[in-house]
Amino acid sequence: MYPSFAKWIHSHRDLPLVINQWSNVVRWEFKHPTPFVRTREFLWQEGHTAHENLEQANEQMLGILDAYAKCYEELLAVPVVKGTKSVDERFAGAYMTSTTEIYVPVSGRGIQGATSHNLGQNFSKMFNIIYLDKNNEKQHVWQTSWGLSTRSIGAMIMVHSDDMGLVLPPRVAHTQVVIIAIVKQNQDEQNAKVKEACENVFAELKKAGIRVFYDDRDNYKSGWKYNYWEQRGVPIRLECGVKDIEKGELLCCVRHSGEKVGLKQASIAQEVQTKLDQIHQEMLDKALQARLTHVKNVDNWKDFMDALAGRNICMAPWCDVQ
Repeated sequence: MYPSFAKWIHSHRDLPLVINQWSNVVRWEFKHPTPFVRTREFLWQEGHTAHENLEQANEQMLGILDAYAKCYEELLAVPVVKGTKSVDERFAGAYMTSTTEIYVPVSGRGIQGATSHNLGQNFSKMFNIIYLDKNNEKQHVWQTSWGLSTRSIGAMIMVHSDDMGLVLPPRVAHTQVVIIAIVKQNQDEQNAKVKEACENVFAELKKAGIRVFYDDRDNYKSGWKYNYWEQRGVPIRLECGVKDIEKGELLCCVRHSGEKVGLKQASIAQEVQTKLDQIHQEMLDKALQARLTHVKNVDNWKDFMDALAGRNICMAPWCDVQ
């Protein structure tokens, strides 16, 4: 798109120029693709901007980095470390590369979550992207580029999930709550009351804007349904049986922690929303604590290597000079 930038930009009045796009990318230069994390083809969001000076480009770069960090922490409940890349790890041709890095507790390794680059004037000189400043003098623009890909899904899965399957943060879960009726054979009258209660709860939650599914399939038993939805990582499972109706409650089973607690049917929408917000915070805190317990301060090569071998994050002096 940079040849188009050269056609679109003529004056300082044309700046800043901000372009965002979603695109599919195909890589051919590597083997052994890993689903979500590093695949041969992936979907990503990328942005490209042009500015008058270094300060504006830096502001754009760091603003986008903050937006990516919020995406991870406020939507995916994944804590990130923000920073800048070393010279050798910068994006090719960039003036500076900033990054969000994620610690994966299971493997003890880091994964790059997203990057935001200040490209400087290198590409504007290459593609002849010039504007007239306020003094009517020709200047090369300062550019940034930034991207977030479907790798974010892989990072979320690796940070939160367990041996039973997916564990989804409530703010991005396609289904936030699943309702399961506990029915018994040859008790049609009681079963009808249970199903009616489930339908009422379903309607109330949906009205409140909660993404809810009522699993009323009668060809599977309750236990099978529990396992089915646990594997799919639904944050909350609401169980409703005769005894629950008598108490005016539903049993709330939380996927990420295994917690089981009764929620009042009379205020079910409010209590479920509160629980969903609590789940997000608990998942974020759990992931953050897992990272903090693996941070090691080192000041010599032996301790550095030992800490790495122990699947830790190393805090070490770094002069960035070879």
